[in-house]
Amino acid sequence: MEITAEMVKTLRDKTDVGMMDCKKALKETAGDLEAAIAYLRQKGLAVAGKRADRATSEGTVWAHIAPDHKSGVLLEVNCESDFVAKTDSFQELGSRLAEQLAAAALETVEDLLTQPAKHQPGLTVSDYVNEVIAKTGEKCQVRRFARYRGDLVAAYIHHGGKIGVMLELSGGGSAPEALAAAKDLAMQVAAANPLSVSREEVSAETVAKEKAIYEAQAKDSGKPANIIEKMVVGRLDKFFKEFCLLEQPFVKNPDQTVTQFLQEVGKKLGNELKVRGFTRYQVGA
Repeated sequence: MEITAEMVKTLRDKTDVGMMDCKKALKETAGDLEAAIAYLRQKGLAVAGKRADRATSEGTVWAHIAPDHKSGVLLEVNCESDFVAKTDSFQELGSRLAEQLAAAALETVEDLLTQPAKHQPGLTVSDYVNEVIAKTGEKCQVRRFARYRGDLVAAYIHHGGKIGVMLELSGGGSAPEALAAAKDLAMQVAAANPLSVSREEVSAETVAKEKAIYEAQAKDSGKPANIIEKMVVGRLDKFFKEFCLLEQPFVKNPDQTVTQFLQEVGKKLGNELKVRGFTRYQVGA
């Protein structure tokens, strides 16, 4: 059977696979369009299998926030190269999966992969990922996602999707000032990379590790034990101020801390604002 340019174009429009691959698929299936689509999907599975052990250190982070800002999802999908990360197929994949996650009560990546793909009739999410693998020729994988639901949820995506942050703020309701503050703090987390909201939330293991380092450094100074103790306390305090969000200098006004910024906005709103939590994803980290 003769494979016409129109047949190839029709298959390409349906699958977004390259012209040569479409032509080959039609030849292998004697011009049967549906069989050619199935052939290309199998090809996607084959490519995925060959790429299974390849490193995926590039990718993008997406955020999907509900219109009422009461909930949101932060999603990271990885691939092998920055070139593929910028392709329409990959960007569409991440955007659609973030939207699908926002509408479903799923808890794990494995749960997501077994779901029917919302925008791809007849395919599971895993099938959809494999189709993108076939189109791009690179391994792609859904790495992780975080879900937030609360008084106010905001997000910030930085550096073309290389860093993404989602943050929950309470006490401000849906006031524009509260939303602006939440977005500013999400930007703060992206830029300053804190470990936790407050020093009370830093794990005992992390504190013990830092303390041991400071004690060893202080002992090398040869100072008396009481002075060494004060040195360790001082250095721990400096650590908390650097890595705890509430104690960091506010990025938009380094003369005030984040706590002081929240107090300032809370005073205007007549309520106490509190950061309930945040998640920061950095591609490959």
